[in-house]
Amino acid sequence: MRFNKVAFVTFALCSLIFGVTLGVLAQSRIKDIAGVEGVRENDLIGYGLVVGLKGTGDSAGAMFTVQSVANMLMRFGITVSPDQFRVRNVAAVMVTAKLPAFARVGDSLDVAVSSVGDARSIEGGTLLMTPLYGPDENLYAAAQGHISLGGGGGTGRVRVHPTVARIPGGATVEQALSSSDFGIQKDRLVLTLRDADFLTADRMAKAICERFGEGSAIAQDAGAVSVRIPRDYSGNVVGFIALIEEIPVTADAPAKVVFNERTGTVVIGGNARVLPAVVSHSNLRVQVIEGSPDSVAIAPDEAVVPVSATDTVDDLVAALNSIGATPHDIIAILQALRACGALMAEIEVL
Repeated sequence: MRFNKVAFVTFALCSLIFGVTLGVLAQSRIKDIAGVEGVRENDLIGYGLVVGLKGTGDSAGAMFTVQSVANMLMRFGITVSPDQFRVRNVAAVMVTAKLPAFARVGDSLDVAVSSVGDARSIEGGTLLMTPLYGPDENLYAAAQGHISLGGGGGTGRVRVHPTVARIPGGATVEQALSSSDFGIQKDRLVLTLRDADFLTADRMAKAICERFGEGSAIAQDAGAVSVRIPRDYSGNVVGFIALIEEIPVTADAPAKVVFNERTGTVVIGGNARVLPAVVSHSNLRVQVIEGSPDSVAIAPDEAVVPVSATDTVDDLVAALNSIGATPHDIIAILQALRACGALMAEIEVL
């Protein structure tokens, strides 16, 4: 629905809205918003060969592939000059994986296999034994297995990328990372927030102190909370961390409006607010006022979408949608409100 004349969206604000808490804020467990410093995934990478391709491998121009095949054959006692053969059924690939914290020797890892040459496809090939190294250049896993891209190009099926594949459980952990210290420094450990925020860090420290006593924790900065390990748990750090993880904390979040212009999706944080302002855009006029919509004089030929006096940015977007505003219109209006200081939120356009 579109209007030939200027369409008015009257958005009313209660004068007390900025001092009112909108309901009870939801609480999260510490384990859902923070982790123990030093406990994380680690990237692994390796160079390998995929064989058994049906003429879709690297061409003779990919000299590193030819040299790799020659080197591999030498390991089996076969000496062949790289100039003496073609290998259209072989492709050179990079293999990557994530080594989780506390992974044990013998555990399986998923791996991603990506062509580095000019192969047209690695569909149906077999990855030969490929050592996977960490940033410290130590070997932590070895990958090998049959490659299947899945999907396809038929009607109603997803067309896959033919030079990238995954092998579920395609690698085996050969060496475990040492994570036994849990990031402990003397008698303390550090919790790191997944989304750094000063208020959340302070609340977390206070919640831990309420559970284990004054001085048990202190917020070092917006992203870290230092926690003292009680003597009773000096030999049971795992049990202590388990107790901490279950402590409820009200996590704070910045006011934010995330807009996906391709899909028209708008995600609005609960703290997003608007101040009185007037925005004219194309054939739309947005007027944000204090009080009731009834107090605004509207001409007989103007279209009005009434909005409650306690509504927020979400209702403003809904009102704009109801009068036919396009996704481009909505993001332009929100950006204009933000530019003039009337939108109390950060805008992120995807």
